[in-house]
Amino acid sequence: MSDHLAKRNYWLLSGCILSFFLTWSFCFSIYPIWLNQAIGLNGAETGIVFSINAITALFIMPCYGFIQDKLGLRKQLLWFVGAMLLLSGPFFIYIYSPMLTASLYLGAIIGGFFCSVAFFAGVGAVETYIDRVGRTTGFEFGKARMWGSVGWAIATFFTGQIFNISASLNFVLASLCAVMFLTCLFFVTVNEDGSKQINDDNQASALKLGDAISLFKDSKFWAFSTFVIGVSCIYGVYDQQFAVYFAAQFPTQAEGNAMFGYLNSLQVFLEAGGMFLAPFLVNKIGAKNGLVLSGIVMAIRIIGSGYADDPYSISAMKLLHAVELPIMLIAIFKYISATFDARLSATIYIVGFQFMSQLAASGLSILTGVLYDEIGFASAYKLIGMVVAFFVIVSMFVLTSDKKPKQSVIFTNNKVPFPHNEVN
Repeated sequence: MSDHLAKRNYWLLSGCILSFFLTWSFCFSIYPIWLNQAIGLNGAETGIVFSINAITALFIMPCYGFIQDKLGLRKQLLWFVGAMLLLSGPFFIYIYSPMLTASLYLGAIIGGFFCSVAFFAGVGAVETYIDRVGRTTGFEFGKARMWGSVGWAIATFFTGQIFNISASLNFVLASLCAVMFLTCLFFVTVNEDGSKQINDDNQASALKLGDAISLFKDSKFWAFSTFVIGVSCIYGVYDQQFAVYFAAQFPTQAEGNAMFGYLNSLQVFLEAGGMFLAPFLVNKIGAKNGLVLSGIVMAIRIIGSGYADDPYSISAMKLLHAVELPIMLIAIFKYISATFDARLSATIYIVGFQFMSQLAASGLSILTGVLYDEIGFASAYKLIGMVVAFFVIVSMFVLTSDKKPKQSVIFTNNKVPFPHNEVN
């Protein structure tokens, strides 16, 4: 594998994930504000939309994971995701918005299906493809994934202002960014001579459905799922309506919307730097410890949000996301690589991480939406933050350590050395 091809694919795939997150951010960084202010949904109704989004994603994610593992280094699934990204603007403007207004449940179901194939499951297909190519080519996934954070930050910087001008303009820009995704994907070539490509494709094609199903008999898979459901999933539910709470801390709604866009952009730029540095940290402390550390930061942010009562303190809690997400995402990929069959990396990431997150979120979204309406955001944040802290402690004991034993030398009486394992 030449350095030229490795660099070429790194930049092309970085362009893919940059444009994917540009599209996603234009559609979703102000999604709860759009539902609340443009569509007119209250907290419970917004929770219903998020819950239905999660339920519909459950039907898509397992299929995406297994299909991507079967495809290996081939790009057919990513072409489909790219087509959905291209259609996202017309969908949100001409289908999703009027349907939510006419029928909450029908609009949420149709919107949930589209958003799942384009974004919720689509991001897993894109990220696992980049991770697989990175392992084949020799570049760190985190250095490519960094550009996804940059894309989200660039779009988010403008979304609050754009929303104040027009609720639909963000969606138009989303579709335009999808053109870049499709263009970069077209030029990606994984191997120069095609020989290793054929070998990888043969291994991927030999994968059977039973191999994926056998994961559910693996105690390590369920230990990983415990962390996902109890920590990353609850954090995702907490983040769903955070923009509404954040905007409420400012004198006017418009000022809150604009400030959320600015701060979110700063946070994601910091997150991009974190994506570059996180591989060094996770390689040093191990993937398991990386997951636990990210969970600790998450618990601090959620509980801290419950005590934040002014724009400055709530902004500080927002910026902690730039610390926890890079560590968690890099640790997840490295944990999967160290603990499970590499052929099933997409299935484990999409099913073990994304699917399990959506499964738990499908019920918790409604519950937290009701909590926000009944006891307020601050009290709800304190409660769910304690739940996250509990599961972080549980994860410390159930996750598998990926730290490799050191080799030391012990001398026998006749001075002949032999290796001896010392566990860190």
